[in-house]
Amino acid sequence: MNAAEEWQHWTEARTARVSAPHGPLSLTGTYWLGPEPAELPGLPGLWWAADGVVRVRPDSFEGMGALGGPGEVGGLRIKGAEGGPIDGERALRPDTDPAPQLAEYGDVLLVPIEREGELALRVFDPAAPNRTAFAGITVYPYAPEWALPAVFTPFEGERDLLVPNADGRERPLTVSGELAFSVAGEPHTLTVSGSAGEGLSGVIADATSGQETYRFRFVSLPEPDSAGRTVLDLNRAYLPPCAFADHFVCPFPPPGNRLSVAVEAGEKQVLSR
Repeated sequence: MNAAEEWQHWTEARTARVSAPHGPLSLTGTYWLGPEPAELPGLPGLWWAADGVVRVRPDSFEGMGALGGPGEVGGLRIKGAEGGPIDGERALRPDTDPAPQLAEYGDVLLVPIEREGELALRVFDPAAPNRTAFAGITVYPYAPEWALPAVFTPFEGERDLLVPNADGRERPLTVSGELAFSVAGEPHTLTVSGSAGEGLSGVIADATSGQETYRFRFVSLPEPDSAGRTVLDLNRAYLPPCAFADHFVCPFPPPGNRLSVAVEAGEKQVLSR
């Protein structure tokens, strides 16, 4: 399989992944939780954050719930090997835990998350309008010249850069080094995350951002070799989750990651019917 065929498979896999029943297009809400039990829109039970976990209890519902049987909290269930009806107060471990716990409410998936010490519940509904209206992702044609040799130079230690996020808040973005490459003979650098022992990732914008393409994009790179060499294949620049649903928390590009050139490669925009 040549590089163009591999890229075609990648684009098809991206479309399948984002349009999956519980993919990014199905996110209908991210609800940040406080210490006091509270109801959440469209969900049974009371929800709150305590001791690093999301907690739920059936105080607001008695008897038979809208989707469940007697003793269940309106059809809420634990997902996976620990599955079963939620019939009393339960703790759900967030996505930052080595063994996170998810819940289900009919076809709706409930995912506890933790960001900078704050806990929230994400709601993924296969019937979300964004998913039912999805008509694909526009992409630039594959162009081998956008697969750029690059060299990664790590910082002496990881650094946290405070950057704006899609929800309007500023949060630290952990970065680990600088990536050097050239476009049409002109040198450029990006600040990226990761290390020489794993793959690299970055958040970028360029002269197409907010016009031909979404306002910023993500890139992933293979693990650098012992000399720091890797490949920045901008044919695989991809849309961040917040391009598919407004309820994601996506970091904007850090300083220096807004390229002056027009990167006419990779994903462009989400199409809707």
